Amino acid sequence: MLTRFAPSPTGELHLGHGWSALLAHDAARGAGGEFHLRIDDIDGSRSREVYVDAALADLEWLGLGWDGAPVRQSQRLGDYDAALADLRARGLVYPCFCTRADIAASLAAPHGPPNPSGAAIYPGTCRPLGAATRERRLADEPHCWRLDMRHAAALAGDLVWEEEGRGMRAADPAAHGDIVLARKDAPASYHLASTLDDAAMRVTHVVRGADLIASTDVHRLLQALLGLATPVYRHHALVCGADGQRLAKRDAAASLASLRAAGIDGRSLADDLRAGRLPAGYSLQTP
Repeated sequence: MLTRFAPSPTGELHLGHGWSALLAHDAARGAGGEFHLRIDDIDGSRSREVYVDAALADLEWLGLGWDGAPVRQSQRLGDYDAALADLRARGLVYPCFCTRADIAASLAAPHGPPNPSGAAIYPGTCRPLGAATRERRLADEPHCWRLDMRHAAALAGDLVWEEEGRGMRAADPAAHGDIVLARKDAPASYHLASTLDDAAMRVTHVVRGADLIASTDVHRLLQALLGLATPVYRHHALVCGADGQRLAKRDAAASLASLRAAGIDGRSLADDLRAGRLPAGYSLQTP
């Protein structure tokens, strides 16, 4: 078994991150496997090296050790470019020139239900643009790259993935619409980068929060399109605050650094979490 924990260095880790890292770490160690770290640092406008150092310190404070040097997404840009070029050559992606204002205006009229993640589905404004128009606009207009979901889903056919302990689940990537695979301000989206990275790292079991369960349908599709192995998934309950909302990096009081500064012993906290005991004011909830 090989698991991973993949924080983005855009802020301090909070108790929810610690919980997720602990589950991935203990699953691997309990099976005599490996636990690896990946730093998801391709958001150039928000990633900070100080948060990389802080994340490593937090994990050490919890008593979690990892195997090998952390993998960095910023060192894998060539792999993302190659995958995108492959999909582009097969006619599975198209450039999208829409601004946020353009998309908001196009969505003013009802376009059906949101996708499984709760976001509005992109209406496909740029999908029908002709080749000549695309080439002309690519030369000087900012753009992202979107997956032509109808084409991709039809090509991949019926797909399934395994939720650990719950059996096989049918994937429904088409419900997400034409997702972004490469952003205007980043070389790859979360969907593309995470799918490629997990395969390259040979991750056998992806342990992550239940808020990402819908994303697994998209990742399963990308695995099929790119000929990648499919790991087993385990989506765990989320740590929520007193207001019942899942924790976010803006919740400074829940940061692991704050807990450490308050005199809490990290290894004791990890043992409490293993026993299902959370600090006062926090709870585990499944969306």
